[in-house]
Amino acid sequence: MTTPHPHGPGDAATAEPAVSAGGTAATAEPAVPSAPRSEPPLWALHRELLGTTIRTDLTHAFRPGQPHAAAFPDERRETLMATARGDACDLHLYTLVGQWGTHVDPPSHFVTGARTLDEIPVDEMILPLVVLDISDRVAADPDAVPTLDDVRAWEARNGRVPAGSFVALRTDWSRRWPDAAAMANRDADGVSHCPGWSAEVLRHLIEEAHVTAIGHEQADTDPGTAASAGDFGLERYVLERDRWQIELMAGLHRVPEAGALIVATWPRPQGGSGFPARVFSLHRAP
Repeated sequence: MTTPHPHGPGDAATAEPAVSAGGTAATAEPAVPSAPRSEPPLWALHRELLGTTIRTDLTHAFRPGQPHAAAFPDERRETLMATARGDACDLHLYTLVGQWGTHVDPPSHFVTGARTLDEIPVDEMILPLVVLDISDRVAADPDAVPTLDDVRAWEARNGRVPAGSFVALRTDWSRRWPDAAAMANRDADGVSHCPGWSAEVLRHLIEEAHVTAIGHEQADTDPGTAASAGDFGLERYVLERDRWQIELMAGLHRVPEAGALIVATWPRPQGGSGFPARVFSLHRAP
């Protein structure tokens, strides 16, 4: 006959003590409650940034046939393996110049013995972003360049340009991409009419504001009329002062003129003099 269990289904049973092989009751170790884990601060910051900022890609996707300097060969892309034809993976061989699409120019691009891409530290790849907007003037005059009055007006609204910042020249020229003729904007004599920087503004930003890097939406640092004549003096000025720059930026019209951060990064070819870059900004949601 089966003896009924003394406890009903709703009763709390008392566990029998475990007995060791020698017949002595074993003492159970008390459970130690785990301390609540706090989220690592950087993980918490990441979650906060995802919830409170807008991330804006400032990079054109590159491809064969896109606008490029006449002296540069077009990109070649060869499919070495393809899942569509039964291979284990997709694999491409890319052949392109370093200054291709949205790209970085390190000092060594113009200056022998200067810093190469692998020598630019990651500390310089996340910076305060200053957007100097001359797009209204460019719409009326494609040869427009920034002036010191533009910088003074920016500083009157936002305070001094931060030392160690990245200053981007907004011209809205990137809206012409990928139309090569519109980007070059050449007249009947073949002279390009597109905006660029000015010597006085670059001198102020580098020698007085001490910025780390600059960027722009057009293909060259120098205005189109100068570049058409083979004059790249402004680009040389920037790179000779151990600054780097991003050319052919996209979408600066979606970024506030102050308060954003920029992240600019690229592969690390040893001794590299230029490479396509991936650039984006973060700013607080309005």
